[in-house]
Amino acid sequence: MLPYQNLREAEEAQGRALSFAEKFWFRYSADKPDYILHYHNILFLMVFYTLAPLPYVLIGLGWFKNMDRYKIQPKVKDSFSNMFKCYKNVMSSFLLVVGPLQVISYPTIKWIGIRTSLPLPSLWEVFLQIMVYFIIEDFGNYWIHRLLHSKWAYEKIHRIHHEYSAPIGLAAPYAHWAEILILGIPAFLAPALVPGHIVTYWLWFVLRQMEAIETHSGYNFPWSPTKYIPFYGGAEYHDYHHFVGEQSQSNFASVFTYCDYIYGTDKGYNYQKQALEKLAKLRHEDDVLVDSSSRSMRNQEERKHHISTEDRKSQ
Repeated sequence: MLPYQNLREAEEAQGRALSFAEKFWFRYSADKPDYILHYHNILFLMVFYTLAPLPYVLIGLGWFKNMDRYKIQPKVKDSFSNMFKCYKNVMSSFLLVVGPLQVISYPTIKWIGIRTSLPLPSLWEVFLQIMVYFIIEDFGNYWIHRLLHSKWAYEKIHRIHHEYSAPIGLAAPYAHWAEILILGIPAFLAPALVPGHIVTYWLWFVLRQMEAIETHSGYNFPWSPTKYIPFYGGAEYHDYHHFVGEQSQSNFASVFTYCDYIYGTDKGYNYQKQALEKLAKLRHEDDVLVDSSSRSMRNQEERKHHISTEDRKSQ
């Protein structure tokens, strides 16, 4: 809740005219308690989780056949009933696990300094903070994920997330309730270490959710803008981790690849990638040889036909 009665008071306090975004923020938040603004986060997560995977759902259901060639595991097909079951499970987790966590975490959010006041942060400030959040969360998530692949943790907790050996976008947050809480630690740690505005806080969780959905989408689109992000893993990178499953000791990172590279947990993925590239090269060479042989046989037939024709003419 902002401590101003009207826009004029707010502008006098800031010593300048408010921007369009700040005026909008004033009108929206001026009479709302801070805890209500904090609870918006769960609403945004549910809305974006519902909307962001829809393109992948439609592609997976066969609405756009020309996209099938980008599917990483093309032999695996998903039904609408399976997708909807996953969606219901995740929404239940949001309501029963993430929702209560949002409620009880409000005093901590206030204590660490997540603010709702004016002025709004600049776009540059938001960009830098979001980048720092991704780096912090990625590092913490990497080590927690490795622990979840220990024998006990995998069997008791993490195996639920790996029920999808060919991941789908809807399954990004599909996990045991304990895993949701545990992996929430690095996600909350980032804003705790570098607190900012509540708008940045909202945006961070929305972007992290959308990134996870893309990573679990099961499709490797060559035009994805995330391919231009340095050290970004992406769908193909994480798909290998799900494909191997319980035995996987590769690709633990949630967003970037540098932790796997530094700690040597990308060797299995790199070996498989090199093997597939070598196989594809051999197949291409075989196709070239077959094509060359076919052209040679056609040329021989054409020459025979030409000679036969000339012979008949001479006779």
